[in-house]
Parts: sequence; C-alpha cells; structure tokens
Amino acid sequence: MDPNPIGFQKHDHSHCVADAVAEADRTCQKAGLQLTPVRKRALEILLEEHRALGAYDVLARLAEDGFGSQPPVAYRALDFLTKNGFAHKIERLNAFIACAHPGDIHTPAFLICTTCDAVAEAETDPSHSLLNQIADTTGFRISRAVLEAEGTCPNCLANDQAKDPK
Repeated sequence: MDPNPIGFQKHDHSHCVADAVAEADRTCQKAGLQLTPVRKRALEILLEEHRALGAYDVLARLAEDGFGSQPPVAYRALDFLTKNGFAHKIERLNAFIACAHPGDIHTPAFLICTTCDAVAEAETDPSHSLLNQIADTTGFRISRAVLEAEGTCPNCLANDQAKDPK
C-alpha cells in the first residue's frame, strides 16, 4: 500500500499518461476487450489533469477531437473505463478521474482539493478501517465503499502560506 497519493506531487506527466494508456491497452488485449479510439481518447482526457471531469466536460473534448457530440458517446466510454478499472467515479462531484493504479485490485480513497479542484487517489486498507470494524460488529458485509474527503491540497496550502506567512 502506497501512502503517498498520486495527484498532488510533481511528476513527469507525459510519462504518466503514456504509461497508463499503455497499461490499459495491455489489459484490454489480455482480457479480450476493445480499447476503441473513443475509449482511449476519453482515458487520455481523464489522464491529462489530476482532477475530476464531468461527463459533459469529457464529451466537449471528445467532440473537439471529432468523436461526436451526443452524450452517449461520453457516457459509454466512461462506463467502459469505470467497469474495467481504468477510471473511477467521484460520487461527491458526479465526475470521473483516471485510476492511478490500473490493473491493481484496490480500494481507493479520493482527496479532493476544494481550492484548485485537484483530486488525488490514495490506496486504503479496508480490512483495518473503522467502517470495516463497524460492519463486522453488525454482521454486515461491505461489497463496495467509496471514501472521499474534501480539503486543501499541499500545493494550495503552500501557496496560502507564501501569501500570508505567519
């Protein structure tokens, strides 16, 4: 489990995008799935920024690239990406973000910056969570949990401190 969330730290973003698309392509080939041009472009759009995008934001970018402007174009691509673990839906924002750990079975936690709208994905260990302990005491079996937290990212905190050092 990597305690450092992907999304707030500086990194080679072009490398990040290329690696994730290549991993998605390999995974699709192994599973007999088709990473169609529209699905691939939708994934690239999500990867271009570490922030969540609404379906209509993705649709607008797809339309600019000549993939059509009807909502089902984006919704079908996003549905494929989320069902196959290449993207996640951020419930709180009704938006989507590329998965930071494609191909891994994991339980993500999303840290959403309310200042700059960046979203970082961190891995969690559901077996040690308070929610899992509560479920265990009640005999409830969790099949899916979404952990989303809103706050201020390290970059925005640093900018605030730089503006007003106290």
